[in-house]
Amino acid sequence: MKMTLATLAALVGLAAFAAPTLAQPLQVGAYPANPPWEVKNERGEFEGFEVDLVRAIGEKLGREVVIQDLGFQALFAATSSGRIDMAISTITITPERLQSQSFTQGYYDSDMALATAEGSDIDSLEDMNGKIAGALATSTGEKWARENQERYGFSEIKTYNAQQDLLLDTRNGRVDGAISDIAGLQFTFMKMPGLEIAARIETGDQYGIMMPKDSPLLEEVNQAISELKEEGVLAELHEKWLGAPAGEGTSTVTVQPIPTATQ
Repeated sequence: MKMTLATLAALVGLAAFAAPTLAQPLQVGAYPANPPWEVKNERGEFEGFEVDLVRAIGEKLGREVVIQDLGFQALFAATSSGRIDMAISTITITPERLQSQSFTQGYYDSDMALATAEGSDIDSLEDMNGKIAGALATSTGEKWARENQERYGFSEIKTYNAQQDLLLDTRNGRVDGAISDIAGLQFTFMKMPGLEIAARIETGDQYGIMMPKDSPLLEEVNQAISELKEEGVLAELHEKWLGAPAGEGTSTVTVQPIPTATQ
């Protein structure tokens, strides 16, 4: 049976369309001022714990990874709209977020902390009574501060779009105490002296990769994370970027199921 030129051209066109679809890059959104998880180096390239993680996932899936520079708040809209396949930036898995987004299993257990200027007379959360608390806008730090404002008597909660601005205001006394994830705070202190941890806030929170609700990639990405845990890659990233071994039994080394909104 002869194939007409028109039919052949149509098939070639379909093949050309289908091939790149199968190998389309994974579009990943990241907030670039979040060391040691995401940060841009001198060449303007992303690096960090979660950057290495998504690149390792891309290798597992045979997909190139393209990282988009987005503000923290913009990550949620970009994920919901399908503009990006995944979002990273120490995003905590919460029941509220699971209503509108999907998450992979957790890979880091994150407590929060109260950071103050060095030499401050604030040594505990109780000392924040009548004081100004600060947090990154839409973060779990802000959520925790608002839920506990009455308990600890914060006079005001200031929110910021950048962690650096939050901590600069804390060091300069415009904010009495900053509430944020402890790992990011400790890393930042190495480059921004004059700050210290006044109190640790145990939360039981975990970071996961945020994806569009019921993303068809969710199972694949979650399986890749499981394999990276079993192969010790996540433990290596923990030591590389956080300077300490991952604890036994933590989510960094323990395979977990995909979290659901009912959990």
